[in-house]
Parts: sequence; C-alpha cells; structure tokens
Amino acid sequence: MNNLLEPTRLRLRGAGDIELAADQFGPSDGPLVVFLHGGGQNRHSWKQTGARLGAAGMRVITLDARGHGDSQWAPDRDYQRSTMVRDLLLVLDQLGAPAVIVGASMGGITGLLATAEPEGKLISALVLVDIVPRPERKGVSRVIDFLSNHRDGFDTLEQAADAVAEYLPHRPRPKNTDGLLRNLRERDGRWYWHWDPDLVDDLHDRLENPAGIVEQTEEAARSLRIPVLLVRGMRSDVVSDEGAEEFQRLVPHAQLVEISGAAHTAASDDNDSFTDVVERFVLSIRE
Repeated sequence: MNNLLEPTRLRLRGAGDIELAADQFGPSDGPLVVFLHGGGQNRHSWKQTGARLGAAGMRVITLDARGHGDSQWAPDRDYQRSTMVRDLLLVLDQLGAPAVIVGASMGGITGLLATAEPEGKLISALVLVDIVPRPERKGVSRVIDFLSNHRDGFDTLEQAADAVAEYLPHRPRPKNTDGLLRNLRERDGRWYWHWDPDLVDDLHDRLENPAGIVEQTEEAARSLRIPVLLVRGMRSDVVSDEGAEEFQRLVPHAQLVEISGAAHTAASDDNDSFTDVVERFVLSIRE
C-alpha cells in the first residue's frame, strides 16, 4: 500500500502542449483539491498541507505553474493571465473530476479568472489565499521587486537566505538553508532562483497597467455562485481591511478567515492554521 504522505509525481499538459509538473497526495478517488502557488513559488510550498489533507482522504494536486519549479519554461515567454487560466482548465480536464481550487496570490487570480470561463464548471469551490481583485499596490510592488532582484544570482546559499529574511522580516531567519534548495538551482558556481526571469516582465506590465486586470477579476468575482473562502493574513500588505471588505461586497456569500501573525505568505507563515481552515472548508461543502 502506498504511503499517502508521500506524493506521486504527475506530468500534465498545459496550453501549447507545455509540460507541467505536479504532485498528487492521497487516494485517487478522494475529493479533488488543486493547489496553485504564488509567483516565484512552486508546488513544494503546499507539501505539508498536501500530506495532511491526503492523509485525511482527499486527492490533493499541487501544481507547478509554467516557468516555475519543475514545469517547463514557456519557449515563447508567454506568461499572460489568460494562458495560465488555459493551463489550469486543461489540467482539470486531464484530472477528470470537479475540483476545489486553492490559489495563493498569482494562483488565486488564475483560479478566479478560470471560474468565468465555460470550462470553469469543473471548479466546484474556490479558496483565495491573500489575494483580492483590488490588492494594495505597495504590497504587490514589494513582491514584484523581490522577484526582480538578484537576476545575477548569489555566491552562496547564505546570501539567498539573507535576501529572503529581508523580504520576510516577520519570520525568524532559518538557521538551516537546505529548504532553499527547492527554490534555487546552481549554475556555473552561482545560485539562481528556479523560475523563468522573463515572467517578471509580465508582472511589471500588470503593475503599471492595473485597470484591465481589476475590471476582469471584479467581473469574475461578481459572477461567483460556487462556495468561496478568502484566507487573509492579518499582517498582509497585499490584502487590506478595505480590500477584503470590498471583496465581500462583490461576493456576499464568501467566507472570510483571517490568520493572526501571518502576512501575505499566510499558508507558510502558519501552516497548521491554514491547513485546518482549508480542511474544514472542503468538508463543509461536501456535507
């Protein structure tokens, strides 16, 4: 019998036949929950949550977005929102079952926009992790600045750890840098973030021209009829009180859960609380 705490590697196909890497936790006949990470992250961000929910009987898929982790980098440098939405819808078709989508930041916007597509009927519920249609510009800019910096890499893992500590000052700096190996690759004696730097250019364009994406995401939010949960880090600089309230006006039936002590990286800041929240939500919509 397979150990449900250990994932099975999947190879899936996105738009343009791009190869996407994923891990599957839990039984293949459990309720399907698909996790989409934020920009610059990868599927390993959800590893602990995936193992716990898999052990609880859920079929959990953690997906590397194009240009991230072990997924293929877009040969045409296409990292547009619409393309990532198409990736998700094609993945859901391959998985062959209605799914709860859990998306953080970039992944949350992808999930939200996917619900507005005809094929979005495969999405049975949506969990947005610290992202709303009107995020705080200063917080988003800080995220993009972090992703943009250090394109020339680091001499050592310690330097990379210093950069992360500066970006996440609310967290204690880890004494062991081994965890960074999931996000870094060594080339020619230097360490580089393991995402396609070309994807940051598209993020910059969105920051400079936010009106279109705000209108699109707000329209998708107004159309939501499926169960929705917004998980917000109370120390977030991306989702403010006003942003969360505006989202609830757009989606009156949405639930809101706030995690104290957590920032924009709410799922990893307090993984136990986050996992408990998601598990309760998935179980509640199945009752």
